Amino acid sequence: MLATVLSGAVSGIEGYVVRVEADVSRGLPTFSMVGLGDSAVREGRDRVASAIRNSGFRFPMERVTVNLAPTDVRKAGAGFDLPIALGLLAATGQVETGLLGRYMFIGELALDGSVRGVSGVLPMAVAAERAGLAGLVVPADNAAEAASIGSLRVLPVSDLARAAGVVSGGPPSDVEFVAARAAGPEPSARWSDVRGQEHAKRALEVAAAGGHNLLMVGPPGVGKTMLAKRLPAILPELEREEALVVTMVHSVAGLVSPGSGLLRVRPFRAPHHTVSEAGLIGGGSLPRPGEVSLAHGGVLFLDELPEFRRNVLEALRQPLEDGRVTITRSMTTVTFPAEFTLVASMNPCPCGNLGHPKNVCRCTPTAIRRYLARVSGPLLDRVDVQVHVAPPSFEELSSGRETDDTTLVRRRVAAARRLQRARWGCERPATNARVSSAALSAGVPLRGAARTLVRRAVSELGLSARSYHKVLRIARTIADLRGAEAVGVEDVCEAIQYRSLDREIGRLVR
Repeated sequence: MLATVLSGAVSGIEGYVVRVEADVSRGLPTFSMVGLGDSAVREGRDRVASAIRNSGFRFPMERVTVNLAPTDVRKAGAGFDLPIALGLLAATGQVETGLLGRYMFIGELALDGSVRGVSGVLPMAVAAERAGLAGLVVPADNAAEAASIGSLRVLPVSDLARAAGVVSGGPPSDVEFVAARAAGPEPSARWSDVRGQEHAKRALEVAAAGGHNLLMVGPPGVGKTMLAKRLPAILPELEREEALVVTMVHSVAGLVSPGSGLLRVRPFRAPHHTVSEAGLIGGGSLPRPGEVSLAHGGVLFLDELPEFRRNVLEALRQPLEDGRVTITRSMTTVTFPAEFTLVASMNPCPCGNLGHPKNVCRCTPTAIRRYLARVSGPLLDRVDVQVHVAPPSFEELSSGRETDDTTLVRRRVAAARRLQRARWGCERPATNARVSSAALSAGVPLRGAARTLVRRAVSELGLSARSYHKVLRIARTIADLRGAEAVGVEDVCEAIQYRSLDREIGRLVR
């Protein structure tokens, strides 16, 4: 007898429907599985057999064949255990088949029949919605995640016997959507904790408002890492469409906590400088998202930028430009989103004391040039805001003067982003840093003294075409922060100073 159960799989972050066909026929007892499943899928034969027996059902001692269609796409993971088991039970007449064609079934089986959570449930739920299915039967740990899209009926099950009861018409227990907050900045990471560093804090606010990449250069211990960790705190919460994509990326990577729904706090990723190119960009025989995709919608922080391997840094150029990563393998090509704000920090020299007001730098010019040359010019040119972070004075550290709190700064950032969304229309993402150059030129008219100042900057400072557009983007963001419709001279002046560091580094390298 043949039974078909609908399940799901993931390619990149896109889910698709898989038809699990289970056939039980006369012959010697065998259990064969076809359909390009990986080792975790093939090992499911033993898990399914034990789970069926330990749940009080009869495992067929006949010829069993399971096919996973479409058969030309490689499939991974243990999420097919539950649909395979239900298919065998339906093929042997031990459960009804009423719901099998209308629901998607996902779950890993333990040997005792309990159902464990799996990764990638949210993309599969989106695929089920597109296919017009009535709902999903998922592990209890994944129920809130599956219910995040809000349009499907989600039936959580804890074991195979419960799943068989639901299929046979038992009373299901629906779950309501549960919104969860992602791991973000700790509650103690307040904007007001930073004493002094007003210039650097202003640069971070500009970067947050326009989605600009940021580089901080300064001696060790001046607060570069502390500043970077507070950037997510002033970013607005993810909107629903953004949250769906961010949650799907984390779901595919297996980073969504059991019982969690949509991730609402923007992610903050800080990989160690020993990270590999595949770890940063993504990869594997069945491609998985890397750090740039896990930081989608949030912040990617690279501390001690020159310590990263050159090939790893150069791999950042394409996602910084395109906002996505495409990974090609012999049997598949997948694309992961990678629209993030890059925040990097570095010392001005190997010892870190170059330009320090008190400490003396003892590095040779050759050592300084070699150290700074680890960051290529093309990569540096893709960083919008570049700022020098100086050591705070004793008066600034000990001052009890109140600074803007996190909520106030976040409101200013959110207001600036609303202006950008209204200006750029439906173009996504609606930030000054990501809008096309053509739209930028039309949306940032320069008149009078502001135009003259930009012309002089291009002529006298030798700005490249990319740097020229960076100045326009930053100036537009600065004007948005003060709620101005037109870009003024003061906006251009501030924007130009954020582009001076690359020339200083270039002078030292030469």
